[in-house]
Amino acid sequence: MGAWPRFLLPLFPQASLWGSVRRSAWPMSGGASPRRPRSSGADSDALKDRRAQIMARGLPKQKPIEGVKQVIVVASGKGGVGKSTTAVKSHWFAGCRCIWPFNSKDDESSRKSRIIRDMSMGFLVEEKAPVVWRGLMVMSAIEKMIRQVDWGQLDYLVIDMPPGTGDVQLSVSQNVPVSGAVIVSTPQDIALMDAHKGAEMFRKVHVPVLGLIQNMSVFQCPKCKHETHIFGADGAKKLAKTLGLDVLGDIPLHLNIRETSDSGQPIVFSQPQSNEAKAYLRIAAEVVKRLPPPPA
Repeated sequence: MGAWPRFLLPLFPQASLWGSVRRSAWPMSGGASPRRPRSSGADSDALKDRRAQIMARGLPKQKPIEGVKQVIVVASGKGGVGKSTTAVKSHWFAGCRCIWPFNSKDDESSRKSRIIRDMSMGFLVEEKAPVVWRGLMVMSAIEKMIRQVDWGQLDYLVIDMPPGTGDVQLSVSQNVPVSGAVIVSTPQDIALMDAHKGAEMFRKVHVPVLGLIQNMSVFQCPKCKHETHIFGADGAKKLAKTLGLDVLGDIPLHLNIRETSDSGQPIVFSQPQSNEAKAYLRIAAEVVKRLPPPPA
C-alpha cells in the first residue's frame, strides 16, 4: 500500500485506510437510506483547494523559451485534416518562426542555414526512417527542439502538434507558457469529435483556446466554378458554438495549397495575391487579435 493511504485521506474523508471504509458510507440493511456526511460550503471549497494542490505536485515549472515572446500551438486531435499544412502557413506572422515538418528533403547546407528558423523531427532521423521512440525519448527530443535551437528574437513561435491528446501535448503545455492554442478541423463529423476532445484537453491544462479553423471547407470546380462541400458544411461553426469559441476562418480545398505545400513553397509566399493565401492571412489577423499581451 505504501503512500496510498496518505494520498487518499484528504480526498476521501470517510476512508481511514485504503479498502477500509466506515460502515456509515454503505447502504444499511432493511432498505434504510445510507447516512451521508454533511459538509458546509467552506468545507467543500477547502477540499477542492486541497485536491488541486495534490494534483499539482510533481508538475514541471513552466519556463519561457529564450528570445521567444509568445508560443502558439496548432492542434487537431485527428490526423489528416490539414493541421501541419496550416501550421506551415503560419508564416502568416511577420517575423514568425515555426517548427516546420515540410521541406525536410533539403540538402545539408540548406538545413544548416535554416536551423535557426525551423526545427522538425524530420531533421533528426533519416528520410524514410520511422520514429519508433518511447515516451521518455520523445520528451527529451521535444525539450531539445524547443530549448536547444537558436530561435533568435521572435514575436511568435508556432508549434505544429502531433495528432491526439497524449504525452506530447501535455509535456509542451506543462513545460512551456503557451499563449494560445488553435484547433484545426474539417467540417466532417468524425474530425469534429476529435477536435472537440483536443479543445477540452487544452482547457484542462489551462491553455487558452483561441478558436477553430475550418479547413477544406469547400471545393470550387476550376472549370464551372460550382462549389461543393465535400466534407459537409459549417461543421466547425457548430462545434465552435458548442464550445463557446470563435471560428477564425475557412480554408478552401484547393489544388494550389497542396502543390505549394509539397514543393516547400507556402502559398502565402509563392502566390500571396491568391484567394487561398488571403484566407490564411485573414486567419493570422484573427489569431493575433485574440492573443493576450506578451509578458514584459
